[in-house]
Amino acid sequence: MAKETKKQDAQLQLELLFNRLVQQHSEFTQPLLDLPTHEFVKAGLIQGLVEGNLTPPVMLVALTEGHWEYAADTAKFDELAYQLLSDIDDDWPVFAVVADGSNQRILALFGADGSDGTHGVDSLPSLDELRSFDRLERDPTFRWSMRIYTRLMQRFDAFHENVYRVTKDKVNDKNDIIEEVAKLLFLESFRVHHDENLTFIDAEGNTLRFRDVYDWQYVAKHGDKAVEQIKAAFEEFKSHEDYVVISDDGSRNAIFDKDTHLRLSVAKNYQDLLEAIQNLGPVKTNDGKTLKEQGNLGDVSGDLLGRVFDVFLRANFESKGGLGVYLTPNPVKQAMLEIAMHDIDDDDEMRSRLANGDFRFCDPTCGSFGFGSVALSQIDKWIDFKLVLADDKKAALKQKLRESAFTGADAAPRMVMLARVNMALQNAPKAQIFYTDNSLTTQALKPNSFDLICTNPPFGTPNFGKDKKGQESKKNYEANMEQVLGGFRPAEKVVDSYNTYYDHLKMKWQDTGDLALDENGNPKWAGYRTDLRRTGGTDKKPVYSYFPSASGLALGSKPDSKGSWQPVGASIDPAVLFIDRCLQLLKPGGRLMIVLPDGILCNSGDRYVREYIMGKKDEKSGDFVGGKAIVKAVISLPSDCFKLSGTGAKTSILYVQKRHANPNQPEQFLPEPQTDVFMAVAETLGYVVKNNIEDYNAGVANDLDKIVSAYKRGE
Repeated sequence: MAKETKKQDAQLQLELLFNRLVQQHSEFTQPLLDLPTHEFVKAGLIQGLVEGNLTPPVMLVALTEGHWEYAADTAKFDELAYQLLSDIDDDWPVFAVVADGSNQRILALFGADGSDGTHGVDSLPSLDELRSFDRLERDPTFRWSMRIYTRLMQRFDAFHENVYRVTKDKVNDKNDIIEEVAKLLFLESFRVHHDENLTFIDAEGNTLRFRDVYDWQYVAKHGDKAVEQIKAAFEEFKSHEDYVVISDDGSRNAIFDKDTHLRLSVAKNYQDLLEAIQNLGPVKTNDGKTLKEQGNLGDVSGDLLGRVFDVFLRANFESKGGLGVYLTPNPVKQAMLEIAMHDIDDDDEMRSRLANGDFRFCDPTCGSFGFGSVALSQIDKWIDFKLVLADDKKAALKQKLRESAFTGADAAPRMVMLARVNMALQNAPKAQIFYTDNSLTTQALKPNSFDLICTNPPFGTPNFGKDKKGQESKKNYEANMEQVLGGFRPAEKVVDSYNTYYDHLKMKWQDTGDLALDENGNPKWAGYRTDLRRTGGTDKKPVYSYFPSASGLALGSKPDSKGSWQPVGASIDPAVLFIDRCLQLLKPGGRLMIVLPDGILCNSGDRYVREYIMGKKDEKSGDFVGGKAIVKAVISLPSDCFKLSGTGAKTSILYVQKRHANPNQPEQFLPEPQTDVFMAVAETLGYVVKNNIEDYNAGVANDLDKIVSAYKRGE
C-alpha cells in the first residue's frame, strides 16, 4: 500500500510540474496535445498562432527526479522523444523544453535547425521566429532512420557486453571487440554499396557470391563453415581499391594492413551482429508508406550512422593507457564545429570555396575522426539549408566534398582504422585518413592546404620511471624529439644544438649536422627553425631573429632575454609544436580550433607562444604586430573534461584565424588588426565523471549551449 501511495505522489508531482511548464508558455494559445503516458514522463505538444498561421510544435517534457540523464544526454533524449512521438504522423516538434523540478533545459531537436542532431540552446525562439523557422527533415525516411538508430545502439551495446562478459571469442579486451565490429561493418559496406554479383574465393578455392554468404540467415544455417568463408572474404576485400586513399604526398593507404585478420570465430556472434545490421525491416516514409520491403544500412540517414558509431565508441572504448585522449567529449566537438561553421558562413571567400567543393578540413591528430564526422554533418546541413541549388547538384557537391575535403592523420593504427570505417559508414570511404609516425613531420600534410583544422593534440611531456627501462624510454623520446625539432638526422644527438634555418640573403638552407635532402636539394624536414634568420652575432654566438611566413615554423626555438631565438630542448610540450604545425598547414585566412592545456595560455614562461600567435602589442598604436594569427575566442573547459582519458589537466579551446597573405608576396602576412577576443568559462558539460563513466543523470547543465549562442550573437 505504501508503494502504491508513493507512486501516486510521484505522478501527482509530475502532473504539477507539467502544468507549470504549460503555464510558463502561455503565448502558445492552441489546444495542448497530450503525448502517450510514460512511467517517468509527462509530455505534450504546444503551438502558437502568428498572423493566423500555426507555428511548428514545441514539446514540453516533465521528468520525475532521478531521470535528468534523458535531458542531459541528447542521444538518450532522441530515443525517448521517438517513443513519445511514435503516433504523430506529421508536424514533429523542432524544440523541446525539459524540466525535472530542479533543472530545466531547452533542446533543438533532430538537427532541424541545420545543426548536427539534437543539441541544447539557451532560449526558446519567439513565436515570430518559430513561424519563419524552416523545419526541414533530413530526408523522407528520417523517422524510419531514427527508429533504426535506436535499435542499432541497443543491439551494438548488447553485442559488446555479450562478447566481453560471456563468449570472449578470441578478443583480449573491450577495444578488440570494437575493432571486430568495425571490420564487420566494413564488410557490410560491400554488401550494401557494391555490385550484387561481387564474388570472392574461399580457402577451398570455391568462387562464392559475397551477398549470399555475408548474410545472417546463411550464418545461422551453415555455422562454422560460414565463418571461415566470411574470413576469406575479409582477406580478399581488406585492401580493395575502393577503400585505398592517396595522401597529398602520393602514398597509398588501405584501411587494413596485410597482418589484420578477423578474430571472431563463434558463429553465433556473427549471426547476432549481422542480424542487427541487416534485418532492418521495411523502409517507410515519414507518413508511413512502404518504400522498400527490406532496408539496409545504405538506407539509414548517414549522419545517424556516424552518430551510432561515435556513441558506441565513446560508451565502450577503454580509455586508460594513452589512447583515450583521442576521444574528445561530444559537447566539445559540437561546440567547436558550430562556432567555426558560423564564422565560415559569414566569410564570402570560405563560402565560395565550400560551395565550389574546394574546401578542406583536417585533424592532424584525428583519433577516430570524431571532429571530422561532426564537420561532415555540419557541412551537409550547410549545403541543405544555406545553398540555393537543385537537389541533384546538392547531392553532387556533398559527394565531391566526401571524396576530397576530409583529411586526418594519427600515430595509432587502431584509431586510424576506426576513423576510416567511421567515415565509410557516412559514404566517405575516400576520406584521406592515414597512419603516420608523427603528424609534426609527415610529408603527407602540406603547408597552406586546409581551410579548417579542429584538433585535440597530445600535450605534456611523458613521465619516465627511474629504472633502466624508464631511462631507456626517456633516451629514445629525447632522441626522437631532437629529430622533430631539428630535422631528419641520426637518432643519436651529434651536436649540442641544431640551428636549421633558411638564409634569405644567401638563398640557401643553413644547418649544423647532417640534413636529409630531397632530389631538389631541399630538406625533407627542415625542423622548427624555418622562420629564423641569422641577423648578427659571431659564429660562436650567432643571433637569430624571427620573420613570420605563411609556410614557416619557429616554435622549436624561443627568444632569450636579449631577443635572440635559441633552440629548445626535448622537454618542450608537444602541444606548442602542434600550434605551429597547424598554423603552417592552414591556408592564409584558414581557421584553427585546438584544445590546449591552460598553462600554454596562462603561464609566464609560455608568453612567447602567445606572442608568436598574435604578435606583440605596440604601445603607441595598440595594435598587435608580428603574429601569425588573429585570436577569435578562448573557452575554458571543466577540469574533468578528459577525466575518462586518465588526465585531470585543465584545458581550454583556443580559436584563431591565420592571417591573410599579401597577394603580391604570398609568404608575407597582411597587417590585419587583432579584434576583441570572445572569452567564456564552461564549468559543466552536461555530465559528471564518476565510476569511470560520464554520468548525465547528475543534473548539471551543458554550459557550452549558452556559450555558443552568445558567440553567435556577438556578445
